[in-house]
Amino acid sequence: MKRRVVITGIGVVSAAGVGIEPLWRALESGTSAIKNCSRFDASGFASHLVGEARDGDQPFSAKDHVPKHYRKAVKVMSKDVELAVASAKLAVEQASLFTRAKEDAPPTYPPERTSCHIGAGLIAAETEELSLAMSSATDDSGAFSLKKWGTAEGGGGGMNNLQPLWMLKYLPNMLACHVTIIHGLEGPSNTLLNGEASGLLSLGESLRIIQRGAADAGLAGSAESKVNPMGMLRLDLCGRVAHTNADATPESTVRPYTKDSTGGLVGEAGGIVVVEDETMAKARGVRIHARVAGFGAAHALVPPIPILSATCDHACPTTKFDPAAVAAAGKGLARAITSALRDAGLNSADIDAAIPEGCGAPLPDQAEAFALREVFGPRAETLPLICPAPIIGGCAAGNGGVQAALGAHCLSTQSLPRTHRLDGTVHAPHPKETRNGSAPLRRILLCSMGVCGQCAAIVLEA
Repeated sequence: MKRRVVITGIGVVSAAGVGIEPLWRALESGTSAIKNCSRFDASGFASHLVGEARDGDQPFSAKDHVPKHYRKAVKVMSKDVELAVASAKLAVEQASLFTRAKEDAPPTYPPERTSCHIGAGLIAAETEELSLAMSSATDDSGAFSLKKWGTAEGGGGGMNNLQPLWMLKYLPNMLACHVTIIHGLEGPSNTLLNGEASGLLSLGESLRIIQRGAADAGLAGSAESKVNPMGMLRLDLCGRVAHTNADATPESTVRPYTKDSTGGLVGEAGGIVVVEDETMAKARGVRIHARVAGFGAAHALVPPIPILSATCDHACPTTKFDPAAVAAAGKGLARAITSALRDAGLNSADIDAAIPEGCGAPLPDQAEAFALREVFGPRAETLPLICPAPIIGGCAAGNGGVQAALGAHCLSTQSLPRTHRLDGTVHAPHPKETRNGSAPLRRILLCSMGVCGQCAAIVLEA
């Protein structure tokens, strides 16, 4: 019999604050945490509005979320790594897990029976750090010279002016690397780099690892920061960012599924959950937030081929409107959702709400809407959709981890925040959608599609 896998810990860091609670309050009230960029001068970019991670009224830093003996390591952490490390700490604490981070108690699980799968993105180098080194590699005219940059015979060695551990800040696998070192997770570990789908793919990978008996517990999710010059420029070139003026507000800018929406806004977030074998979680008496009931799979480049991880589509739309590309991408995501439902032994009528990306960019939103209508038919128009992007910005690879955390919290508290519809409207919680209502929340669908077409879907169950 296949092992059942549950979520016992939730950790989130976002523009709304540290922890799931501030994010939930912002979603309930509809109060956006997106503000003017304070990390650097964004006046020359498409938008000055970003979702910077906060810790109360202060900028977020991982220094307050790592063991004392590990604080020096924060110097070689990119913001992406910091978000992952803090989110993992919160999840572990909420799950009442003892790991190597807690030195005065033995670990809850043997280290070799714990796994770690964290989705990451293309980490952008800090421009100041890089430009200072590049400025030492210019020719007589002041232009950048590859010869002056290189270290081979005759080269100027400009790259040696980067700090010695520079590369260790920007390798995508460093998110999982630091988390596994801090917590002593010595079982299966992997990093998935599939854009917005990375977090759900990582959760699906952790699900399979525990189901097949290779681990008993683990951490899964994702983190990414696009609040930096390179990240913001890349997303703008992908057609994901709304071009705003000085009077723009996040509420008037990010409007998922509306016909006149011009794009989303850039954010950063980390979301990590603790997953465990259900029998073992119950034996230690920990609170179970949700069960991971199903994970989606298929491939869109060739006739559908069932696999264990995701769906991939070659034509995820970005800047150029192409109905065929929208349909192709939408069908890829629809197959992922259908596969997740089949894996869970359910059909579309069993889903009470969904957490898609809903980034506000017209073409990705159209592809998502296509997929939801393909799977749910007419019911798609009234299905409650939880979209965090208007509150914290589009967090790229970090989206999936946030989706998993929010879905588990919804089922655990039996409540929904403000929700969106495919017609672009926003709805306050209905009495039947709250913990005081008579209609329980049973199952929530999580679905996401990466900018390059990778698709994933997860079904969570109360």
